[in-house]
Amino acid sequence: MLNIVGRRYWYFGLSLLVMIPGLLALGFWGLPLAIDFTGGSKLEVSIAQATDLSTSRVGALLDEAAFRDNVVQLSSGNVVIIRTKSMDDASKSDVIAALETEFGAPVELLSFENVGPVIGREVGGRAVQAVGIAALGILAYITYAFRGVEHSFRYGVCAILALLHDATVVIGVAAILGRLLGWEVDALFLTALLTVIGFSVHDSIVVFDRIRENLGRYRRADYEEVVNLSIVQTLDRSINTQLTALFTLLALALFGGATIFHFVVTMMIGILSGTYSSIFNAAPILVVWQNREWRRWFRRTAVST
Repeated sequence: MLNIVGRRYWYFGLSLLVMIPGLLALGFWGLPLAIDFTGGSKLEVSIAQATDLSTSRVGALLDEAAFRDNVVQLSSGNVVIIRTKSMDDASKSDVIAALETEFGAPVELLSFENVGPVIGREVGGRAVQAVGIAALGILAYITYAFRGVEHSFRYGVCAILALLHDATVVIGVAAILGRLLGWEVDALFLTALLTVIGFSVHDSIVVFDRIRENLGRYRRADYEEVVNLSIVQTLDRSINTQLTALFTLLALALFGGATIFHFVVTMMIGILSGTYSSIFNAAPILVVWQNREWRRWFRRTAVST
């Protein structure tokens, strides 16, 4: 039988190796916030008859129009999505006219929206509140749901730690991709993050529920053995469930268009991280807590000094 819990510190170390680059990127570069959080304009147009349409040509045109801080995306059907600083109706009309001149084809306006900086900050604040409230609700629910198990509060805390692991991975990757590929963090990213949190907790609860069943079944067994047995018993179910979701997301990434591509990739990264953390982090942390292994960490430090 696989001894996952026995190698728990290897898996903890791997998690750190994955999180540290993202945390460094977040510290040095920060999150590339979109207009949903910073304020600005989003213009979506269709240039169906245009030839040689490219983000570089559209970006250069916007630079000439004094909209230098811009992000341009292309979607299927020659749809152009432009995010830039706030523009009024006159500037919008000038940009559309410039696009028609540049590509020699009619431009159809699909959507246009402005987000003020005050609204953007409000959205950002509510995003943080949403994640915090979700975490507290999850902690309270798991503590109550596992009230028949000794130290049920620990199960809630471990689920939150796994959740924080997944959120850190997703946010760190967003910081890296924002720097390297110009991706931005928008409202869809927040939606993906909250969905990833839900997946993460779901995976952890599956393992925790099997631990609860096995604790009643194997009363004389060592706690570490029961936890490891429970992880192995739920391993196939956890992997198969997430693979089903990943295949669906992969199809969306390939055929869903540029509008949702970043959202789908974020979901895929989060689901992979959630599967890993529920198996290799959440339940093994229960064993660390049960054995109070941090005492040995400090004891070794004291002896070495």
